[in-house]
Amino acid sequence: MRSNSRNYLSIEEIISLPTLSGTNISDDGKNVAFVKRTTNWKENKYSNHIWIYEKDKGQCYPLTTGDVDCTHPLWSPDSRHIAYLSSVGDGENKKNQIFVRSIDRESRVQITNEKEGVSEFKWEPTGKGFYYVAQSKESETIKKRKELYGDFHHIDKEYQNHCLFYIKLEKGMIPKSNDKLEYPEGSSSDGKNKYENENRVAYQLTDGKNFHIHEFDISNDGKKVVFMTTPTPNIDDDPNGDLYILDIKAGELHKINTNKLLEGSVCFSPDGTKICYRASIREKDYYKTNIKDSTLEICDIHSGELIQPLADFDSTVIPIRWTAKGILMKWQDKTNYLIGLLSEDGNVEMLSEKIDCCIIDASITGDGNHISYNKATSNEIFEVYLDDKKISNENSIFERKLKSNREIISWKSSDGLEIEGVLSTPIEFDSNKRYPLLVVIHGGPTWASFPIPSVCFEEKYPIEQFVEKGFIVLEPNYRGSSGYGNEFLKANYRKLGIGDYDDVISGVDRLVDKGIADKDRVGVMGWSQGGYISAFCSTFSDRFKAISVGGGISNWSTHYVNTDMHYYIRTYLGNDPWNDPEIYAHTSPMTYIKSACTPTLIQHGETDARVPATNAYELYQGLRDMDVDTELVIFKGMGHSSDQPGINVAIMKQNLMWFSHYILGESMKDFRVL
Repeated sequence: MRSNSRNYLSIEEIISLPTLSGTNISDDGKNVAFVKRTTNWKENKYSNHIWIYEKDKGQCYPLTTGDVDCTHPLWSPDSRHIAYLSSVGDGENKKNQIFVRSIDRESRVQITNEKEGVSEFKWEPTGKGFYYVAQSKESETIKKRKELYGDFHHIDKEYQNHCLFYIKLEKGMIPKSNDKLEYPEGSSSDGKNKYENENRVAYQLTDGKNFHIHEFDISNDGKKVVFMTTPTPNIDDDPNGDLYILDIKAGELHKINTNKLLEGSVCFSPDGTKICYRASIREKDYYKTNIKDSTLEICDIHSGELIQPLADFDSTVIPIRWTAKGILMKWQDKTNYLIGLLSEDGNVEMLSEKIDCCIIDASITGDGNHISYNKATSNEIFEVYLDDKKISNENSIFERKLKSNREIISWKSSDGLEIEGVLSTPIEFDSNKRYPLLVVIHGGPTWASFPIPSVCFEEKYPIEQFVEKGFIVLEPNYRGSSGYGNEFLKANYRKLGIGDYDDVISGVDRLVDKGIADKDRVGVMGWSQGGYISAFCSTFSDRFKAISVGGGISNWSTHYVNTDMHYYIRTYLGNDPWNDPEIYAHTSPMTYIKSACTPTLIQHGETDARVPATNAYELYQGLRDMDVDTELVIFKGMGHSSDQPGINVAIMKQNLMWFSHYILGESMKDFRVL
């Protein structure tokens, strides 16, 4: 019997758990800055603020407070000051600007005043200024057109690309209000590309007409900038990325020649002669684009020589920083996220445990001697570490709470492919008892479920509450999930839905065969790609007692013309619907609508551009026409996910009510009133 004095986390407590991100270590290795997101129930929003850990004082404390979000903390090169992004303005006009403050002084100074806000920034290596990425100014032609005709957008023809800017700080630190900032040495000073930010001057270093900048880095000597671009911000241009080197003094732009698909995360070597970035090999024509793990590529910017130091590394690798001791990199190994240092001879020094480890953020000093990171282990949420010392205490929330046990299990799918998944069971689990089973399917598909509390990544399905109700919960890492190698990623090519269903149902059968799951009391749910697989289960199968479809695709053909990511659909289906309608029909839940018989809850964001709500309405009407019990809930103003904790509570409660009713037989007098 469970002690009456201890309970599992409530849904509100789950949503209230803080999340940690943006960890950044000072270059002297003494201090750490990170972002803590908390829940503001009064205003129904999440609040982001910067926290500081000072090693000499041995304490953590908030650097910023109040109603305005503060994110992306970066220590100055001298480790004395913090720069960060903070929103300025009201309502929809709120935009992120760069601010600077000292850790020993409460006052802060706003550095930029970009109309559309700053998306990314870095300190100039001497601390004398900032390079940052912001949207190019609206053209005079479009301004005049608005005045004459009103506002409209010429699709696929008009973009405001992100450009690179520079703003200098007088005397190497915070400028006074009347300071006039200088243009970088050696660059054009005729004022052609400059404009006023109140009393400060920012300079546009790239032309917004030619490309859209995603990520960039600066050489340690401050003489060069490398940036990764696509022709436009359109997601369909992702496979058309390029790398450029900007010589600041000469004002020259040089394109790096590489035949790879670029994936982001670019950084300079300490001496500025090489760059490292994520890339993957372009596939042949039958892969219209690419389904492949990305690895590291190193380019000598003088000779053009390209090196793949991890050619046999069968995992997506992300370079973080090139230090004096090697390249700090992060990669996924099944249900672990690991970090290590890649040396020039190709060896990798592990900086984390090889198992039972999930690291999502990492930052390292330039000498490679000190590191900070966010890490979670099995059954624990993320904490911040400095070197090997834990400097936060977020898991204290569980001290007087019950918590489900999470373990990795594996099984064979119908075609023999080995599938892993995370199984959550109650504290008082009885292996001789058959439990009602719920399957929670992650999105992606290039993502995974991990054996850490679901609250770390999941804000839509209350797994702890399901376990408290008496369910066991399976989260399958179906084919196409990340962390299992390139061939596993490819295994759902032209098998979407069909292959995914086999992976799910074979996992269900495995638990039934073990005698711990009741085959007559099984439910399935998921969001995004997980919502699509759930929709496929709803129409394709009669094995489930209840289903929930969140932000899911119901018809690939109609989805193809309404989404903003046509390229990714062709990646997995191999063609467009005009040249291969059969594969679009074969993998669409609506094709099997006449077989549908399972009560299905459909939840969808009203303004979802990634998976438009037309998918939800189509599935809903089809199920109604087949006389299947169904409910459709459209969340007003919500995109593919919600930034309102109240909405996330509603999503969780609706799912808890749905499965408790249809599987456990609990009352659901009025589903619409929570």
